[in-house]
Amino acid sequence: MASTGLQVLGLVLAVMGWVCGSLVCAAPLWRVSAFVGGELVIAQVLWEGLWMNCLSQTTGQIQCKTYDSTLALPTSAQAARGLTVLSLLLCLLALILGVSGAKCTHCMGDGKQADKARLARIAGVLFIVAGLAYLIPICWTAYAVIRDFYDPKVAAPLKRELGPALYLGWGASVMLLVGGVLLHIGSSPPGTRATPVFGRGLTQQYVHLACQS
Repeated sequence: MASTGLQVLGLVLAVMGWVCGSLVCAAPLWRVSAFVGGELVIAQVLWEGLWMNCLSQTTGQIQCKTYDSTLALPTSAQAARGLTVLSLLLCLLALILGVSGAKCTHCMGDGKQADKARLARIAGVLFIVAGLAYLIPICWTAYAVIRDFYDPKVAAPLKRELGPALYLGWGASVMLLVGGVLLHIGSSPPGTRATPVFGRGLTQQYVHLACQS
């Protein structure tokens, strides 16, 4: 029952990480206009994401526009796109395998517990890989933003701050990593648990000593 609980908890965390990761991937809130000296660097608030940027007016109007050309984007932005999409696809594959291999489901029948455990362990590894793949562009973008913010050579209107999507992205990565680890630990093959054997050995030793006394 404990291993089943670990599987369910791992799947729930991984699904939450996948949903949060999807929102972060689509949200234009990776980088926002910076405040320098307590004043906004530019008159309008600019939000930048992987696929579009949005301009917020003081009147409350927001105008969003997708990037005209993918090839015109910096290499870091293109790599971030690829890694985030790859991570989400790996999560989808891992979710299918994890649900199929979970002990609380009957997708493969009850007579194939070894195969189900193998699928669940593979799903756990895929979730871990997806979490690492998602963590790379988040940390990369955060490093670039902080570096440019403190670089005196970068013009003030070009400085940015960390957007809320980056913080949510860190949370999504952690949920994917922890969920993958729990799913992998809770999917041990049948007959490999050492706890019953250890307990039986202690009982036999206790009975033997009692008979001698």
